[in-house]
Amino acid sequence: MNILISNDDGFQAPGIVALYEALKGLGRVEVIAPEHNNSAKSNALTLHSPLYVHQASNGFRYVNGTPADCVHIALTGLLDYKPDLVVSGINNGANMGDDTIYSGTVGAAMEGYLFGVPAIAFSQVDKGWAHIDAAAAKALELVQQMKAQGHISGAPWLLNVNIPNQSVGQIKPLRVTRLGRRHSAERVITQTSPRGETMYWIGSAGAAKDDSDGTDFHATFEGHMSVTPLHVDLTEHATLPEWAERLGVLQA
Repeated sequence: MNILISNDDGFQAPGIVALYEALKGLGRVEVIAPEHNNSAKSNALTLHSPLYVHQASNGFRYVNGTPADCVHIALTGLLDYKPDLVVSGINNGANMGDDTIYSGTVGAAMEGYLFGVPAIAFSQVDKGWAHIDAAAAKALELVQQMKAQGHISGAPWLLNVNIPNQSVGQIKPLRVTRLGRRHSAERVITQTSPRGETMYWIGSAGAAKDDSDGTDFHATFEGHMSVTPLHVDLTEHATLPEWAERLGVLQA
């Protein structure tokens, strides 16, 4: 297989190194990742400044841009082939529920999906990289399973995977889940700069609001690896007739 790996924690992050080491035996595996941490950059592309690509001593290539930038330029000219799979991560912390809207890890995988390539975003539930080799082993297991079942070829798909920070033997079998929901983020944090100006820092993500059975929160809380299929159609299809009626007068 030809596999492209990216992330949002930067090309030197333990998560991407572990993921590369786990997958490199599957074929041609290349890493093109951000130079620095780009968490919460979602699908952002850099349109008003140039992007540069450099190569590290270990062969990884890094870009002075966002996760989506890395995959975008890889698929539109940097690579001379189309990869069979785009893999993003392993992220330092969960990407569950509302996190997926903001996540640069998911954004990198989604960019591959938008270009017609199957893609997986991998995250560990807790920060700190505990048991990162176990998470990488579970990532390899999932990719091998998808390949063996013939799911790598054909129509593209996008999976969001969250893995508990446990040993391989402790991680329970995967569950296919839906996204849960979080409460609103914590209050903004204010500080005073040395020049007397007020600085604002985005507060922490809110606690789980919908963590009922069937959600990614519930599965990982019980020690399971959570696998959530995603798509990019944000249309609220169920209310289309209602809105057509509400706004029908404006169409006259």
